[in-house]
Amino acid sequence: MVLAFIASTTVQAEQKANAIHQPWNELLNKHVKSINEGVSTQADYAGFKTEQAKLQTYLNTLSQVEKSDFDSWNKATQLAFLINAYNAWTVEFILSEYPKIDSIKDLGSFFSSPWRKEFIPLLGETRSLDNIEHTLIRGDNKYNEPRIHFAVNCASIGCPALREQAYNAQHLEQQLTHQTTRFLADKTRNYSDGDTLYLSSIFKWYQGDFEKGGAGTHSLADFILLYPNALNLTAQQQQQLNNNTMKIKFLDYDWALNDSQ
Repeated sequence: MVLAFIASTTVQAEQKANAIHQPWNELLNKHVKSINEGVSTQADYAGFKTEQAKLQTYLNTLSQVEKSDFDSWNKATQLAFLINAYNAWTVEFILSEYPKIDSIKDLGSFFSSPWRKEFIPLLGETRSLDNIEHTLIRGDNKYNEPRIHFAVNCASIGCPALREQAYNAQHLEQQLTHQTTRFLADKTRNYSDGDTLYLSSIFKWYQGDFEKGGAGTHSLADFILLYPNALNLTAQQQQQLNNNTMKIKFLDYDWALNDSQ
């Protein structure tokens, strides 16, 4: 009886945790549009600006979540929370100077990375975007989920698409899979040509994350081979990847703002 009560209470807490993302979901539905046959998106920052108060209310709700409550959630609920927090605060960060910026890099300086600016009150600390991504999400290999790199969005054209809906625990697996396949299918960011595979620099910067077994893979080639259809890889190219005889080159990253203007 006691165990059943505890289980019921935990489920209710996680349902409540997922429900807090509804305002963010509504904003994304309204102000993010699909482009390039669905493999990417653009953000309508001017539209977000008109509803900045709603965004700030949502962020305040995230800030009120206690670390003890967060720790009691299952991993899918935690990860959805952190991805949404990263993306929503990134949009808020852009809006702090929009429309006077052309890139998120404009919010930093030669000596200070914009991703290291501490302005985010979350889980009992004032954090930076880097802290959310590299400490909370990637730190200690707690989630061991390489597909997060296709979910967190840095407000740049080179980034994987900002998803048109909020992440939630119930559909997180499907959402991460879709984000991965749509990014790999974007030929402006990833494509093959003969015996050479051209990939986004994301795969260079975070190659180690694709080699930790989180997706059942222990090399970058192993990970890519999970999604051969997204890249339209031929049987021969797949064999080359499997034999480590296919060249991999990394493309330059486009840091221009992913604005819909």
